[in-house]
Amino acid sequence: MMPDKSDALSIPSADSRPVAIPPPRRILVADDEHLVAEVISKSLVSLDYEVIGPVANGAQAIKLARQVQPDMAILDIRMPEVDGLAAAQVLIREMNIAILMITAYSDEAYLRDTCEIGIHGYVLKPTSTEQLRVAITMAWARYQQHMGLSTEVSRLQSSLSARKAIEKAKWVLVERCSISEDEAHRRLQKQARDKRRSMAEVAESILESYSLLSCELDRPTPSEPT
Repeated sequence: MMPDKSDALSIPSADSRPVAIPPPRRILVADDEHLVAEVISKSLVSLDYEVIGPVANGAQAIKLARQVQPDMAILDIRMPEVDGLAAAQVLIREMNIAILMITAYSDEAYLRDTCEIGIHGYVLKPTSTEQLRVAITMAWARYQQHMGLSTEVSRLQSSLSARKAIEKAKWVLVERCSISEDEAHRRLQKQARDKRRSMAEVAESILESYSLLSCELDRPTPSEPT
């Protein structure tokens, strides 16, 4: 049986609190071999997952994923029209869906391609229900790690942008108010407290106002009529 939400794997966040992502429930299946797709679907149902599809090629997988937003997709590599690797790239880029590739081929080139694309799991055919259960669990764990790293990168980028805005705003105040850097910092802090906003938000407001004022000052004065 599929684990309960309380059993979700967790990843550490920047503030040391665990960020848990509930285990997948809706899994899209794409395989051009009808019998294989049916076997996979039955295995997923027995594991208490909701099956989306199955569909027979990557193009159909992309279309269906856009419509229903599954938690994970199990894709065969070799499929007509759009193969599994190409479909996986779209699903990861557009919807950030966890991907498990299933194939009869274990060529080194395939393994290298799946790593480069960012596939979260890889399992060889034929696969039993138990093998599929383990593969899904491992793929979901890797997906959570990826999500955790992405979140941390975004947080660091936001933090860096905020610090840059605060530094720029401080020097605007230093220049325009003829005050020290420490005094400029205190004024930013006080404004943030008074307005109940973050220092970064106050800094952005100052920079926006300064930019508009600079535009006004730079605008040529129209000549008066004689």
